[in-house]
Amino acid sequence: MANALNRVVVRAPGKINLSLAVGAVDDRGYHSLATVFQAVDVYETVTATQQDELTLSVDSDVPGEVPLDGSNLALRAAELLRSERGVTAGAALHVHKQVPVAGGMGGGSADAAAVLVALDRLWGLELPAEELRELGSRLGADVPFAMLGHTALGRGTGADLTTALTHGEWTWLLAFPGGHLSTPAVYRRHDEIARSVGRVLPEHPEIEELQFQALSSGDAPLLGRTLHNDLQSAAFALHDGLEPVVEHAQRAGAYGAMVSGSGPTVAVLVEDREHAQEIGEELRAARLVDSYLVARGSAAGASVLDAG
Repeated sequence: MANALNRVVVRAPGKINLSLAVGAVDDRGYHSLATVFQAVDVYETVTATQQDELTLSVDSDVPGEVPLDGSNLALRAAELLRSERGVTAGAALHVHKQVPVAGGMGGGSADAAAVLVALDRLWGLELPAEELRELGSRLGADVPFAMLGHTALGRGTGADLTTALTHGEWTWLLAFPGGHLSTPAVYRRHDEIARSVGRVLPEHPEIEELQFQALSSGDAPLLGRTLHNDLQSAAFALHDGLEPVVEHAQRAGAYGAMVSGSGPTVAVLVEDREHAQEIGEELRAARLVDSYLVARGSAAGASVLDAG
């Protein structure tokens, strides 16, 4: 295990879900999913430095509490890699957060992905990318995608990934109406709504083929029309601030708008940065959002920025 490095810096992207199709619950209690992930250029940056102990510190550009105990995905990723590979070395992990906390954009998963990539390099393990992604999948369905990045179809619990071809530019307004949504609560409400209308959840949910055509041809208006989230009605039911944001963005000429994943982030596909800021300021003036970000889609996955 050759080891000449003292410090490795890795950044990993947040994500949105362009489609989320929710299927039946399997024998482990997980819903089968089909989702199209897209990485956005809002990043978590992890610095891993050699030391005997394993420690974690965080600084953040975004509001919200981040646990520093064993529940933190960054620490869990480090412990998993250590135990799987029999590593006795430690590391000082520092996370610089830019992905909104508990916004459904996979910030914690990006931390875990960045830690796995950073420590693999710092500790001289040189694991294949596929093996690192498999380890990441044990921490959560979004972790392997944060490593892969760009745009991908996820199946099963979301960890079985196939890269989707994209062309052109994708500009997103990411609107934050405040408040939090519990992912398990959103799934529970989704199931209640399905039962109440007699809808049987499919064993193998599918994504509309038109979405892949829109991505591969770079057709943003078409992509906007194909945005879809089976959890949206449940998120609307649990957070009454979401539906007005989606409706306002659609009236303001967005190509498409929807709750991303289990929310509460609303992802709005727009023509360009100016259009995004215009709609964002309208939403803020109407007091429908606390804050917003403008981001570019199909960003690269976890990558080493510096090592030495």
